[in-house]
Amino acid sequence: MHGIAIIVPMKHQQRSEPHLSPSSDTEDIVALLAPRLAYFAGVARTEHVTRAAQEMQVPQSTLSRAMVRLEQDLGVDLFARRGRTVSLTPAGRTFLGSVERALAEIERAADAVRADADATSGKVAFGFLHTMGSETVPGLIRAFRADHPRVRFSLVQNYGEAMIERLRSGELDLCLTSPVPDAPDLVARRLDEQKLRLVVPADHRLAGRKRVRLAEAADETFVTLEPGYGLRRITDDLCKEAGFRPRIAFEGEEAETLRGLVAAGLGVALLPPPAVPRPGVVELTVTAPRAAREIGVAWLDGHPDTPPVAAFKRFLLSRRGNLLPD
Repeated sequence: MHGIAIIVPMKHQQRSEPHLSPSSDTEDIVALLAPRLAYFAGVARTEHVTRAAQEMQVPQSTLSRAMVRLEQDLGVDLFARRGRTVSLTPAGRTFLGSVERALAEIERAADAVRADADATSGKVAFGFLHTMGSETVPGLIRAFRADHPRVRFSLVQNYGEAMIERLRSGELDLCLTSPVPDAPDLVARRLDEQKLRLVVPADHRLAGRKRVRLAEAADETFVTLEPGYGLRRITDDLCKEAGFRPRIAFEGEEAETLRGLVAAGLGVALLPPPAVPRPGVVELTVTAPRAAREIGVAWLDGHPDTPPVAAFKRFLLSRRGNLLPD
């Protein structure tokens, strides 16, 4: 009658179970009925208790009791009985349609989680910073997929604090972030360091220099990332170390947007090197204080890895000191 695979409860409970009342909460109803749904679908499919018991490899007495109790809990006759042969009542047919859809959804969910955990074709949920998106992450994924061509990625590009929250909520397996987080519920490993440069307009008074002390920009207006971004925190800390608090003209979300605004003369910025040189700006090495950011990979402590996640984690750790493109 129906082609849905039946998921059979592992063990029938002999103990007395609570009876449903009309005022029972939905969660109580689901918890009580769920173990019997696969039994019900099996009996409905075969229309024979003995045959269903044989196919599902459970004692016939167990199956019979489960069907009687299901009807008692619902307060509705689901079967018309003629010996060991049964047929569905109108209420039973209505109930069967919903049960089959529920069991099919469970089967799809089981298939999906097994597929995501498959060693050769599973999925990795990976987060990374906006500034890692143009070259670093594509290069990493390309190198990893040379040996794992069928592994799939679910990618999230965001700022550091947002990715950490997604790690904690279970939405991400790993994230590439900066600064390297230090929290008791996370494991983080430093992978590389990226120097930051003071980016000034091409016609700026410092544009003819190659190196600069950050204190020399104390009177400048800065364009920065919004609060909450790791690079913003680093900018604030470096300016404080240089003896000043930056005057902020604009707070954005993308480093390349800031670089464009520097070219437009809106201010200066502390930024990592661009993937492609940007016209209209000059990028100066900062000699003091030491301007760099650490980049690391983080994951939730104590959470088991699926095989594809474990493989990608090993790959990232193997790139320590060689994470960033030349």
